Amino acid sequence: QVQLVESGGGLVHPGGSLRLSCVASRSIFSSFAMGWYRQTPGASRELVGFITAYGLTTYADSVKGRFTISKDNDKNTAYLQMDSLQPEDTAVYYCNAPYPSGNWGQGTQVTVSS
Repeated sequence: QVQLVESGGGLVHPGGSLRLSCVASRSIFSSFAMGWYRQTPGASRELVGFITAYGLTTYADSVKGRFTISKDNDKNTAYLQMDSLQPEDTAVYYCNAPYPSGNWGQGTQVTVSS
């Protein structure tokens, strides 16, 4: 099974940016899609977006135009660039691969607050 490790979370002011990383224990992103999700306490895990093996991306309406998913197959790493962050983006962010029914990372906390 592939292991996934997210990093890059933290505290940011509204309007700020963060870039999350998801590192896989083996080469997987060149062959399978991967997804980014987020979860707040008491809520279900929400799909943020995903990227296919070919590099095509799809986003939730709530983040479209602000978030960008990319990947570096050679580094076994996927990214979630988050711009124009708002307090409602506060959540634990997870990566998932192979999307949509693969393994999960441990999550990384993103807090958007002034």
